[in-house]
Formats: sequence, C-alpha cells, structure tokens
Amino acid sequence: MKVFVAVVGKPRNAGLAAAIEEYEKRAARYWPLERIEVREEPAKSANADLVREREGERLGKRIPAGAVVVCCDPGGKRLDSAAFAAWLQGEREAGRDVAFVIGGAYGLAPALLGRARVRLELAPWTLPHELARLVLAEQLYRAGTIVRREPYHK
Repeated sequence: MKVFVAVVGKPRNAGLAAAIEEYEKRAARYWPLERIEVREEPAKSANADLVREREGERLGKRIPAGAVVVCCDPGGKRLDSAAFAAWLQGEREAGRDVAFVIGGAYGLAPALLGRARVRLELAPWTLPHELARLVLAEQLYRAGTIVRREPYHK
C-alpha cells in the first residue's frame, strides 16, 4: 500500500510549510507516502468553474491508476480519528493504494469528485487548502499511531 497526497499548489507560509513537512514525515513512518503537487491555476482572469476544471485536470492526470480516490471535500463523510485509522488499515490489508485529493482555493472539479470512491470531510468548517493539507497529514500520522497502538507524540 502507498498513500498519495495530491494537492494544488505549495504552501506559501513558511511556518505552515514546515508543519506540513513535519507531519508528512511522521506519517511516512507508518504509510509509504508520496506527495503530488500540481500548479495552481491563475484566477485573475478566469471564473471559479474554469479554475476548478483546470486544476482538476492536472490532479486527475497525476493520480495513480488503481488507487482509491479520496476527495477531501466539505459535505463528505465524517470520521473520527479511530474510524479513519481503521478504514486506512483496512485499505492496507486489502493491498490498495489510496490517493487523498485536496483542491485549490475554489475546491475540486465535479469530474474529480465523480472519480472519488470516498468523499471525506476534514472539518465542519471550510479550510484553506494549505490548512486542509496540514490537517490531513496530522491525521495520517495519528492513524499510524492508533493502528500500532503507540502513544501520540505532539
């Protein structure tokens, strides 16, 4: 099993980038993890639908064939940390790769949402995509500690 984190853009804030890096590094101890970053679409001259579509095309091309696509999306399935860990461990036991997808500032394209086997809500609030990536990385790390019954180190 391999976990892919497919996102639009790179974190702009150095502190946030460092936190993401730290939690992705921690998570990679439990789940082989690969980052997929695609370029943000300039939104100055385009409407939100066009931005979502173009970013979605870029993401869609980079998601490995056969991976379970999990779109991080408001209104998706809510899982607590223990349920998320159990689900992810089940995917590992089934030998499936999992690709978590986080859209840009305008969210994910309908075509990409249509590919999702799971839509996952990371929080009941709308999160900036950089913060969503941090939340996901932290939960991947936490899931690993839960599965191995290790203490959670802050």
